[in-house]
Amino acid sequence: MQENKEQRPYFMNYSHSIYTRASNQPRALSMLSLLILLLNLTNHAFGENPAIKAILTNKGLQYGSHIGADWMQEKIWSMIIPDISGGVDIGIGTVHYVLDGISVSGCDVPEPSVEFYEGVGLKTGISGFSISMKGNWHTRFGIISDGGSFDLAVFNVDVTSVVQLGSDYSGHISISSENCDARISKASITFHGGASFIFQPFVTLFKDQMTALIEEKICPMVEEHVTDLDQHLAEMQVSFKVNSALVLDIPLTNPPLVESIGLGLDLKGEFYSVQSHTDPPFKAEHFDLPKDDGHMLSLGLSEFTVNSASYGYFSAGLLQAKINDSMIPKTSPFRLNTTSFGPLIPQLPKLFPNMLMELQVYARDVPMFSFQADKVTQEFPGAIKAFAIQPNASRTPLFNLNVDSIFRGMIRISEEKLQGLMKLNNFTLTLASSEVGTFQTAALEKIVKMGVEVSVLAKLNAKLEEGIALPTMHHIHLVNPVLKIQQGFVSIASDLDVKSAERESISEGIYPYQL
Repeated sequence: MQENKEQRPYFMNYSHSIYTRASNQPRALSMLSLLILLLNLTNHAFGENPAIKAILTNKGLQYGSHIGADWMQEKIWSMIIPDISGGVDIGIGTVHYVLDGISVSGCDVPEPSVEFYEGVGLKTGISGFSISMKGNWHTRFGIISDGGSFDLAVFNVDVTSVVQLGSDYSGHISISSENCDARISKASITFHGGASFIFQPFVTLFKDQMTALIEEKICPMVEEHVTDLDQHLAEMQVSFKVNSALVLDIPLTNPPLVESIGLGLDLKGEFYSVQSHTDPPFKAEHFDLPKDDGHMLSLGLSEFTVNSASYGYFSAGLLQAKINDSMIPKTSPFRLNTTSFGPLIPQLPKLFPNMLMELQVYARDVPMFSFQADKVTQEFPGAIKAFAIQPNASRTPLFNLNVDSIFRGMIRISEEKLQGLMKLNNFTLTLASSEVGTFQTAALEKIVKMGVEVSVLAKLNAKLEEGIALPTMHHIHLVNPVLKIQQGFVSIASDLDVKSAERESISEGIYPYQL
């Protein structure tokens, strides 16, 4: 019997509840959809300290298994089942048969099992799966042809598979089939109509042949789909454009760590400026992420991740602002002109009488975040350049000030973004250079502090409110996340929800198989 390369036994879809195939791209292990989306890894980064860590717990793995059972129960009734053809030797010749018009009339789908296989990967299986079908039969024995209807049932289908997780030279996750075993305990065929009574005595021969054919095809199909998945993961990219300024890269820095109670992933977790892919002048430090068995996923983001975002904004020249008089509240008695600055810098209105001024406020170095227990601190080394605006609109430099600020605040999770709010905790101002002579800065410090709060702090909080996207992917969403600020990193423990759109995308493109 020749196998059609385009179609495979429809039993392959049913005998192992977690294997499907799409017409345009590989589909595999629906109960592992959480892993697939968490493991879209590329770009070699081995040897580096990870800035992001993730731990998938057994609770998360079982949730993925439950999704697989729900998906299959919904889809199995709409399956298109191809014709089955073959021949049975009855001693005096071969009876050629065709079963067509096959449709599902009932199914019993037990919960698939999945567990972490320490040091290897995942062990998946389904036990006691059964399905009943109905259709038409046609036989030919020499010049004798006949036909009618039939009922077909396959009982107690058991499949177990061990999938090995690893990594390739470029930092992708790799998946390979380590072991597979398939067993079908029972099948039943009943013919109706025509001269079916003639063929009913040979049902055992039909059953044995079909059962053997199904069993021998299951594991090759499992291995084929695992190979497809491995290729699919190898082609996936993990460079996410967070906003118009930043890109986030999260390749593996170490091979996956598979333990009996969870799967650990070490990710690079570095932000880059969209304009230039330049590494920041600091490295990620080691941290240990605690596992929370009460949640599906534990996630850790180190100071490096947030500071690389800060470096990305800084290197792109986005941490700066211009302040002019139109931005000062009209009710303020202090205006941004040389006259108002007279009491602070007496020589200024003499050199530049009755002129408007403009302040350029910017970061003179990378603002750095640090995490301590329940507290976030940011040091912002800033600077201010002051200009006088001439009648012809040209700008004349006046003086430069260094402004060193320390902000403290909080962070939170909202809409799957890490957001925050910072307040000014310490502020000092010193004169760096001057084109109008030296002057005291104490009084000016109070006014500039107000300007920093109105402009710079407002812009900083706008960026923090915009948020840094957490490395969740596609249709996986965090449910009731718990955030803790710890020494050097932020930990997030959360349950997960795979939205229906993802379940639909997993099941797209199912097509029939044929013996």
